[in-house]
Amino acid sequence: MLFKNRELVVIGGGPAGLAAAVAARQAGVRDVLLIEREDYLGGILNQCIHNGFGREIFKEALSGPEYAQIFIDQLKQSDIECWTGTLVTELTAEKKITACNQQGLHLVCANAVILSMGCRERTRAAIGIPGTRPAGIYTAGVAQNFINLKNRMPGKRFFILGSGDIGLIMARRLTLEGAEVLGVAEKLPYPGGLPRNITQCLEDFNIPLYLNHTLTDIYGEHRITGVSIAKVGPRGGILAGSSRKLACDTLLLSVGLIP
Repeated sequence: MLFKNRELVVIGGGPAGLAAAVAARQAGVRDVLLIEREDYLGGILNQCIHNGFGREIFKEALSGPEYAQIFIDQLKQSDIECWTGTLVTELTAEKKITACNQQGLHLVCANAVILSMGCRERTRAAIGIPGTRPAGIYTAGVAQNFINLKNRMPGKRFFILGSGDIGLIMARRLTLEGAEVLGVAEKLPYPGGLPRNITQCLEDFNIPLYLNHTLTDIYGEHRITGVSIAKVGPRGGILAGSSRKLACDTLLLSVGLIP
């Protein structure tokens, strides 16, 4: 085991971790270590190839990779040490960090630690959708990773549950890649994404948005064959007689994030 003492350790090399490390160094912290699980920096922005980032900070519309690269360049221009391909397995109350990579096991004792590990998407299990358990059910971010980073299409006929921005952007992305998007269901009476994404990702491609609707069933044995959606009443219950079945081979979930 390799032992190190550090003034500041930042866990997570996405945009928040990069910005925090750079800001700390600029504020006078001389000994900064950034630890990232993946083999490359930038975090989730590497798969967000659409533009719209940077409007507030840089006053221009950038893609996710372009936005992240600005902070990566700032990091490289400083003397901040960066460990990529390194997994943190433990953080104690005494700020002792256990991490592992190809060089072995590391124990780092830090004066301060910044946590910037991002968040995870809610899955089917988190929201309790009934029905069978076939293949072809993904979170929107996983499907985005498949298409934008791995060049893999996860299906042909899609339905999307949840009108968050990731789901809306994926509706457009899938359509541009030749897939058919049957619609987007949102249980609230208003969409969860930005107005520009409603226009650019759904209306411009004639993709239906079902407000006050939710998923009530999933069908399929080995691969998903369809879903049922129904209208949600003013008190949250399913309205009788409002159910309809849609044939699809893939379901994307855009139903919120967990820190």
